[in-house]
Amino acid sequence: MVTKTKLHPRNQHRDGYDFVRLVAHSPELGAFTISNPAGQTTIDFQDVSAVRMLNRALLKTHYDIDFWDIPADYLCPPIPGRVDYIHYLADLLAGSNNQEIPIGRHIKALDIGTGASLVYPLIGQSEYGWDFTGVDIDPAALKSAQQICELNSLKISLRQQKVPENIFRGVVKPDDVFHFSLCNPPFHASKEHALKGTQRKWGNLGKGPSKKLNFGGQNAELWCPGGEIKFIARMIEQSTEFAEQCLWFTSLVSKKDNLQPLFRILKRAKVADFKVVEMAQGQKTSRFIAWTYFKENQRSLFVERARKLGVCDPAV
Repeated sequence: MVTKTKLHPRNQHRDGYDFVRLVAHSPELGAFTISNPAGQTTIDFQDVSAVRMLNRALLKTHYDIDFWDIPADYLCPPIPGRVDYIHYLADLLAGSNNQEIPIGRHIKALDIGTGASLVYPLIGQSEYGWDFTGVDIDPAALKSAQQICELNSLKISLRQQKVPENIFRGVVKPDDVFHFSLCNPPFHASKEHALKGTQRKWGNLGKGPSKKLNFGGQNAELWCPGGEIKFIARMIEQSTEFAEQCLWFTSLVSKKDNLQPLFRILKRAKVADFKVVEMAQGQKTSRFIAWTYFKENQRSLFVERARKLGVCDPAV
């Protein structure tokens, strides 16, 4: 096992992948394991089938997901980083709950761009029992997500965003109340940029050239006009319309240089508070940005409204 000590302290993958345990739970993974130059068991991360099988084993072993699969060429997310986002969101909620992490289905989460893999709701429900609503613009992705729900007997609400330019409009209902939203926005501005990014990554790792996108991915998952910063800017602008329905809006921000422009947009939106939460996995650093329209001494008003609507435990 390769230790990844920079992961969140509660991350089950902090000590790396235990392939003996994973293969014991998912014997089919054994066919994809190899030895690296140091003699450690691993897989070929350029092999999409191997990555998919690893994810299936991780979700079964650590999160009790008996069935997990995605259509060919859809984004196959690296699990440890996704788990970190969930744990740091739990810490964010604890900050408004006397430093206690709130657990249970009364905690409502909105996953923007939930994807075919449904990875955030799967992890969040397993780790904390939260109630998730997943949104996506792609009917095929939602069909895959629905199949995962049905075959694992999970209660996760799924909604289709029918207007690509919209983030919250059209999917957040008037009586919805969410404790947080989360999002892994499309990073690249075009398919060409996505391919160049993959080539650069493999080059940095000393790997040969690959014509495939890293971990797969469809257009809407990987790129959009203007890239990540335009997507998050639109998210911030639309969040003002739903300021009273969500305690914390959050989004991953892959490029650190995008933070300062986003700070300016947040100030124009007149948010009450915002923060950047840093995360790390090995040598890679990442982060998410979180903003709220409730001042610290007003957040109890949100909780009270949620309690009256019957969707929130008043202790949270």
